[in-house]
Order: sequence, then structure tokens, then C-alpha cells
Amino acid sequence: MSARALRPRRVLPLVAGLLFASAGLRLAGGTGAVLAEGGAVPPPAAQAAAPAGGPGSVLAALAGREERLDSREAEIEARAAALAEAEAALSARIAELEEAERSLAATLSLAETAAQDDLARLARIYEAMKPREAAALFAAMDPAFAAGFLGLMRPEAAAAVMAGLEPDAAYAISAVLAGRNARAPRD
Repeated sequence: MSARALRPRRVLPLVAGLLFASAGLRLAGGTGAVLAEGGAVPPPAAQAAAPAGGPGSVLAALAGREERLDSREAEIEARAAALAEAEAALSARIAELEEAERSLAATLSLAETAAQDDLARLARIYEAMKPREAAALFAAMDPAFAAGFLGLMRPEAAAAVMAGLEPDAAYAISAVLAGRNARAPRD
């Protein structure tokens, strides 16, 4: 055999020995465990602070993390309960306000209807009066106020009252009656 043929066989065991020695040094230094977990090699200060107890220390760290997560979950549940309680109180308050609004609308409607009924009743009273007596009352009224009553009266009774008024008062009331719907929108 030649000298060339022996060289490759001597180099291969030498390279294999160097690889095994490197692996041994890494495992002895603690970097093998870190690499096996898929992490990077921690700095030497962190390696010194890391617990060296093995699986027990890992379990203790996991238990501590679980406690922190449980307390955080309890906080979130407490906040959710407080939020649900506030939402229920708000819904109840909104329902109260809506009921108060309905009650107020009914009261306003009743008051408006009562006022309209009172005006209609008073207009019927003026219709039942003698035209000369009613004309004396209407002459003392403001023209806009008098026009409101005359608008509610039957045309025959309103005409009899207007006939008993002074021409200036009758004209003022007629102008108010004519202009009441002048600003109403038209199609």
C-alpha cells in the first residue's frame, strides 16, 4: 500500500474523536440542556442564578406561573362581574327614564287636551251669549286672543259677534284670522 492510502483512514478517526470531545465539553458546561430546549445560551450570570435542582425546580417555576395566571384570571372574572353589574344597573336606569318619559308625554298630552277642551267650552259659552254682550267682551280682548275664540265658534255665531263690534276691532280680528294660516306650507 502506498502512503496516500493510509492518510484518509487516520484522519477520519481523528475528526470523530474531536467531535466527541466537543460534545462532552458542551454537555458538561450546561449548554447542551439549553440547546436541547431550543433556546439560546444564557449569559454566565443567568446560568449562576438559574436553579440547579432539575425537574423539581422546573415544576416549582410552573406552579408559580400557574398561581399568577390563576390570580390574573380571578381579577378578570371580578372585573367582568363588576361590569355586568354596572350594565344591569344602567339598563334599569334607562328603563326608568323611558318610563318617566312616557309618563311625561302622557301628562303633556292630557294637559294639552284639557286646554283645548277648555277653549272649546269657552267658545261654546260665547256662542250661547247674546251677540251684543259677546261683542262687548270681544272688543275688550286683544285681537289675536279674540280671533282664537272666533275661529272656534260656529260661523253664524261668529258673524253675529263680529257685526256687533266697532269696525276697527272687527278689522283687526279679521286680519288676524286671515293671516293665521298664511305661513302654512303649500304643496
